[in-house]
Amino acid sequence: MIVATRAKLIAAGRRAFASKGYADTAMEDLTADAELTRGALYHHFGGKKGLLAAVIAQIDAETSQRLKDILEQAPTLWEGFVEENVAWVKLALEAEVRRIVLLDGPAVLGDQARWANQSTCLADTQHTIERLVEQAIVKPIDPEAAAYLVNGAALNASLWIATSNDPDAASVKAIAGLRALLTGLRLDA
Repeated sequence: MIVATRAKLIAAGRRAFASKGYADTAMEDLTADAELTRGALYHHFGGKKGLLAAVIAQIDAETSQRLKDILEQAPTLWEGFVEENVAWVKLALEAEVRRIVLLDGPAVLGDQARWANQSTCLADTQHTIERLVEQAIVKPIDPEAAAYLVNGAALNASLWIATSNDPDAASVKAIAGLRALLTGLRLDA
């Protein structure tokens, strides 16, 4: 029952936040769509802000799996690393990610660099860079520093795309810049 109630509220939140945005979503919209009471929303999430955090966590889990699949299915670790980062930037073009994660999330929950999921993302990036250094594919750079720089570049590129008047044009520029930046890490560059 608890899992089902949480799932209904998250699904209702995801639909409402994606279509109306956080600010224009009333608590009554969320509870009516989920056929639950305000009390259920407060009990499970502490309110609308907690529900937004849960929706973002769900979207993040889904996108993280998509990105891991790109890394694992690539012909080489280097290609996987590059394409995983490019795919992360391209997520800014997806309406749901753009509105909920990149626009409303930081406005309501604060700086994305401080979100819990960022530490996992940083750790994954650092691990990949460690492997690339060990395989002599990238320059002998500090993997922790490189992970912060790569993730910061990708995050800021995504925020630029999300807030751009022309997200498609910004995406093309951001991806070209990111590819150049990553190529600069290569030992043979």
